[in-house]
Amino acid sequence: MRIGFIGVGNMARAIIDGLLANKTVAGSDLYLHSGHIEHYGDYAQTIGAHVMNDNAAVVANSDIVVLAVKPKIYGRVLDVLQPAFAEHKVVLASIVSGVSLAELSQHVPAGQPIVRLLPNLNVKIGAGMTAYAINDAAEDDAQTVLGLFDAIGKTMELNEDDFSTFVALAGSAPAFAYLFIDAMARAGVKHGISKADAVRIAAQTVAGSAEMVLAGTTSPSDLIDQVCSPNGSTIRGYLTMEDKGFSSSVVAGLDATIARENGGD
Repeated sequence: MRIGFIGVGNMARAIIDGLLANKTVAGSDLYLHSGHIEHYGDYAQTIGAHVMNDNAAVVANSDIVVLAVKPKIYGRVLDVLQPAFAEHKVVLASIVSGVSLAELSQHVPAGQPIVRLLPNLNVKIGAGMTAYAINDAAEDDAQTVLGLFDAIGKTMELNEDDFSTFVALAGSAPAFAYLFIDAMARAGVKHGISKADAVRIAAQTVAGSAEMVLAGTTSPSDLIDQVCSPNGSTIRGYLTMEDKGFSSSVVAGLDATIARENGGD
């Protein structure tokens, strides 16, 4: 399967790195083009990918084309490529944030299969979370695209109206998880553990706790109850965090992220 990337920024590279790491694709299966060769030429050479002279060449040589450009230029990029899409049947897989299937379809030939995807950075290590939506023309082709993202994490079909919330819960939230891990580690340093050891302890604890949630049907709330013994240390720490506004701060942060994603200031 030949996969093209129009745009080779951080998220595109995370997808590529994840696919290469688990041997879903080889470097020779990849066809890349972006605006500035100096930003990705060495990377392409290292992984053995093909560097194309323009975006039309990416389309002509690919079975799936991942659109990974900035939202402000996606329309101009696709408009120029309409003849290429008309001439060569490919599936367009867009990871452009904030651009709907309806908006994408205005810049490609009628009947173009489109899969809209919102992956998070964890695809780089095969632990991503990706939301997707497809247009009617992609019903027969979507599984090929989704198979790639299933190989580097989990996928979930969502109504496009929920994509901005997904961005907060999955796309932006790794930064919030890193904030939590860093705060835990700093508390460990405060009490005498080295920063490196404290980060390792906190990160593994968060990873294991997430696996516990994913492994069964027990809710996070019930798992909290299992850890908190009566009059114990954990319940005292838990109630102190809540008293300091832990949960309300998390919700407020997600609210702000969603509002910005929806075009707010």
